[in-house]
Amino acid sequence: MCGRYVLEVDSAGLMRAYAAQPAKAFDWEPVFSVAPRTKAPVVREHVDDEGELQRTVEFARWGFKPAWAKDKGPRPINARFETAHTNGMFRAGFASSRAVVPMTGYYEWVEMDDGKQPYFVHATGSELLHAAGLTTAEQNSDGDWDVSFTIITREAKDAAGDVHDRMPAFLDEELMVDWLAPGKLEKDEREHLHGALDDVSETVAASLVTHPVDRAVNNVRALDRSDSGLIAPIELS
Repeated sequence: MCGRYVLEVDSAGLMRAYAAQPAKAFDWEPVFSVAPRTKAPVVREHVDDEGELQRTVEFARWGFKPAWAKDKGPRPINARFETAHTNGMFRAGFASSRAVVPMTGYYEWVEMDDGKQPYFVHATGSELLHAAGLTTAEQNSDGDWDVSFTIITREAKDAAGDVHDRMPAFLDEELMVDWLAPGKLEKDEREHLHGALDDVSETVAASLVTHPVDRAVNNVRALDRSDSGLIAPIELS
């Protein structure tokens, strides 16, 4: 699974990286621990009133909540790749409300005799990774739309396979164009995109590396989300 991740790129960097514009007011500083139920940037595309394609970066809450879901119901942070295009909760999002969840890496944990040891999984440099996400929106009492998202995860095919059995499904630049394209996909189109995501995400996974980090990461309530030391490699005794 993907239960916490890192996005060490600021607002201006995100706009440049995705050739996008902000949706509404948008301000983001590097965060080294994005947790479920918090808001984080997602990239989406839509066609505006003039018929022009617009790519935007906006905030969404991590934890998928369709408008029909009960208030106290589950808010899945991950959607299984194997069924995301056919599952009842996620099928509509896969068909017409896909997004990219930018990250520079994510955490996984290994159970040790003395507690859980966190690891940071990332690209060989500090470049952005484009996680495949699904979004949904619910209109609030003010008439605005609250967007929430989930991250698609697949069988681990990267360095995380040594520390965990699931990982985010990542896109490359080419597939990202099709992934973000607005419009509703029919069944055969969903199947085709699903297959492309399988191939590309496995290729991207092969380029990732992992290293252990300080256990300060484990205490999500006490840590400083702006502390880059959270992802610094450590030596295990």
